[in-house]
Amino acid sequence: MYKGINDIEENGRVDWFMVIIYLICIVLGWLNIYAASFDLENAVGLFDLSGRAGMQLVWMGTSLLLAFALLKIDTSFYETYAFVAYIAGIALLVITFAVAPEIKGSRSWLVIGPVRLQPAEFMKFILALTLAKIFNVYNFQLMERKNLLVVSAILLLPLILVILQSETGTALVYLSLIFVLYREGLPGGILFMGVAAILYFVLTIRFSESQLGMLSVGEFISLVLIILFTAGLVWSYAKKMGAAFMIIGFGLLALIAGWVLHLLHLPVDPGLLALIASGLVLLYLIFLSLRFWKRVYLYIFLFVIGSFAFVESSEYVFSDVLQPHQQMRIKVTLGIEQDLRGSGYHVGQSKIAIGSGGLSGKGFLNGTQTKLKYVPEQDTDFIFCTIGEEWGFIGSTVILMLFGLFILRLIYLAERQTTTFGRVYGYGVVSIFLFHLLVNIGMVIGIMPVIGIPLPFFSYGGSSLWGFTILLFIFLRIDKGRKKA
Repeated sequence: MYKGINDIEENGRVDWFMVIIYLICIVLGWLNIYAASFDLENAVGLFDLSGRAGMQLVWMGTSLLLAFALLKIDTSFYETYAFVAYIAGIALLVITFAVAPEIKGSRSWLVIGPVRLQPAEFMKFILALTLAKIFNVYNFQLMERKNLLVVSAILLLPLILVILQSETGTALVYLSLIFVLYREGLPGGILFMGVAAILYFVLTIRFSESQLGMLSVGEFISLVLIILFTAGLVWSYAKKMGAAFMIIGFGLLALIAGWVLHLLHLPVDPGLLALIASGLVLLYLIFLSLRFWKRVYLYIFLFVIGSFAFVESSEYVFSDVLQPHQQMRIKVTLGIEQDLRGSGYHVGQSKIAIGSGGLSGKGFLNGTQTKLKYVPEQDTDFIFCTIGEEWGFIGSTVILMLFGLFILRLIYLAERQTTTFGRVYGYGVVSIFLFHLLVNIGMVIGIMPVIGIPLPFFSYGGSSLWGFTILLFIFLRIDKGRKKA
């Protein structure tokens, strides 16, 4: 039985605030695409269909027609056919992997005459709809084993297919939907483990070249974090403040002592001391588990074991699993290497372009980095550096504030939904847009690896603009049809 939305009143209004922000964004995106693709020697007009801006104008027109059509469809349609759309999307991803030509190292584009479509972009809103459909089942509980397995499979299947197409960036966008699961009952501890894993990986790789006896500096620092996290988990979940201080006492103090003795050039292996301290922490957790017979200590014990295994496997994954270009991008992002002529070229030139814009920018069509084509992919993934160069710090801040209003409004709309279907889909929209914004702008300014995902509404491309438009306007239609309190 489903908590249907068939009985929802259909007399609501479209949220025009969101529509206006959408229109402002696509128009500003169009102007920046023209600026980024402007050729001094072969200049074309803003409306010339032979240029990037002209083609983007076509995509804008079709997107507006699409938005209008989506607002006219009954809200029950989106829930009824969510699974059908998912099956069709998976089939399209399989076909794409099988027949798509290789374009810039990726096999993710279906070429139909002069038109190129990227099915992975449309899978974003399909995934959000499918999750909303699943969660809308009567009395659905995410943490029931069967439900958790179903949701995990729904997310992982398209993710694997997109990774096979060499579209790692889009695959990571799918993973951003874990924030929807968190909103709907996924324990915060799971989200914490994901954050901890990222920290372990970054520290282990960043400081892998310096040694502290048996361990690298990165592994040593990660062990310090593991002990601190363990103490925090015991304090938070087991409510044992004394036990937490004991873990810090005989664990962290041993690590610090090893570091100090190493600095004093005494014949002590700080890496060995770190391993001994970690072993003592594990033994103490076993003691607590046997003494109090609480399952929480077993979970914390497994977290520690998993953390050790992850730290020790990080260098292997980095060196033997990741592709050379992926390794270089991570090294450049972490400051291990510069590589300004290779993997770091995009980011280096992007920083120069943004920095040269100063406070108020060089003015529309006056960006030298832009006009001389120093930044590759400047009208797609690196469109934000055009904003920084021609509009400066003030213009960039205005765009960020515009996106900030956009995200906050989406969260407000998601929270005011009167059905689980609407709320879950709304948070799916929030997760996807927020991930795109943070990662795209982060990679352009050099604080995140370059993974090649577009800036919503600004980057050139029909598939991305259609995908974002569908994602947004399905939600606006659902919001329009919600039952009034």
